[in-house]
Amino acid sequence: MTSDTSERGLEALIVASMTAAGRPGGGPRSVGEDSPAWEGEGGGWIAGDPHDYDREYCVDLAQLAAFLGGTQPEVAESLALGEDGPTRRAFLARLQGEITRRGTIDVLRAGIKHGPHQVDLFYGTPSAGNARARERYAANRFSVTRQLRYSRDETQRSLDLGLFINGLPVVTFELKNSLTKQTVKDAVEQYQRDRDPREKIFEFGRCVVHFAVDDHEVSFCTHLRGKASWFLPFNRGWNDGAGNPPNPHGLKTDYLWRRILTPRGLTDILENYAQVVETKDEKTGRKRSSQIWPRYHQLDVVRKLLADAGARGAGQRYLIQHSAGSGKSNSIAWLAHQLIGLQRDNADVFDSIIVVTDRRLLDQQIRDTIKQFAQVRSTVGHARSATELGELIAQGKKIIISTVQMFPFVLDKVGDEHRDRRFAIIIDEAHSSQGGKASGALSAAVSGAAVSDAATADDDIETAEDEITPATSPSLPRRRTRPWRSSAPPSRSQTARCATARSTATR
Repeated sequence: MTSDTSERGLEALIVASMTAAGRPGGGPRSVGEDSPAWEGEGGGWIAGDPHDYDREYCVDLAQLAAFLGGTQPEVAESLALGEDGPTRRAFLARLQGEITRRGTIDVLRAGIKHGPHQVDLFYGTPSAGNARARERYAANRFSVTRQLRYSRDETQRSLDLGLFINGLPVVTFELKNSLTKQTVKDAVEQYQRDRDPREKIFEFGRCVVHFAVDDHEVSFCTHLRGKASWFLPFNRGWNDGAGNPPNPHGLKTDYLWRRILTPRGLTDILENYAQVVETKDEKTGRKRSSQIWPRYHQLDVVRKLLADAGARGAGQRYLIQHSAGSGKSNSIAWLAHQLIGLQRDNADVFDSIIVVTDRRLLDQQIRDTIKQFAQVRSTVGHARSATELGELIAQGKKIIISTVQMFPFVLDKVGDEHRDRRFAIIIDEAHSSQGGKASGALSAAVSGAAVSDAATADDDIETAEDEITPATSPSLPRRRTRPWRSSAPPSRSQTARCATARSTATR
């Protein structure tokens, strides 16, 4: 079997799964009603035709015209998408320019203005009970195209797969098969060596993510830059290590197209995770944009927490273990801004989300990350002082970002009037920063409980917080806890003890 045949065989398998009949929208249930937005087992995609791809404007004209004709017929008629001419070219140039300026994610979310028209290019996840919104969501056209010839100059160059939403490219694939001695590393090298980042489809912000896939592993990149293209793993993990577990029902990597890249799953990622964020170098003042796509473990942990909290309500405790450099700040940000709208029995599960950290640098990092990801920035408040913290809690601010040191000062301000409210508390660095009285004060502040020695029977050192707070909060009892702050990281059992004593993830 030749390499080309093997790759095309994998293409055929993936496309057959994604275009399986009888599963519109990625599953049989109504989105937003009785199942999470990301559930699905493949299906719901339309098989695209590579001849419909316009290389100059980087769109699938047939899918774009079908979407606009079915959802906004008056707009579609005025744009004359059915024939090549100045009217169509003017619109496509406008669309291309907006994607270059704002990125595909924002264009899908907000649409574009063209002349007198507001052109909607995507309809998001409908809220429960909204029949009109469900109809609109069902009108979206998710298409997958094989052997997508993308180049304007080297016309025979093609991508193995391209995924489109309403004619706009969002995902590309390069596929390899280990049976031919080629692996995901060869797919990565193909992106780095053979895919010219100057091609329109590879512009920053146009496609949301590029996947390198074989039958064992998956890697992804959000910005192709030739040899400098940086790929990260998108694997589930196996036996506390890298890779993917055996799959008795098919390929190890079929979770990617059967569970992640379903119409529902991709919609959820575009609405709640994927984002173009801007950072500023404090020394030079230069701004730098980067495009974010969640890694598998980030997506998995946030979705599991949301599902459990939605099913069981407030009052639960969770411990999340992240390794260094695994994107913890983004995971916290994604969780915080999705917890705001989490509902159970048609009521909000939480009144406010409090994000707590004990390091000022990380406090700023998490604050900035949440503000970038939260689509309604006015919902986010940063407590720079104990007074501000008390005011934000009293005002019912949806997301409050603070440091653990401030909680002893707010006990009196919170009072009985807020003890019937429900808070989700996301605490960073539970293993190293949540010992001592400050954490006990935090628990008392939101639960109404007195600071108790019972939860920390074997806690015997004063943390940095405990050194600071006696002078300003002398009424708090002195406690000592065993030292967890050392040059070595805490053991799993130490982290677990800390978790069982306090709300270390959400409460």
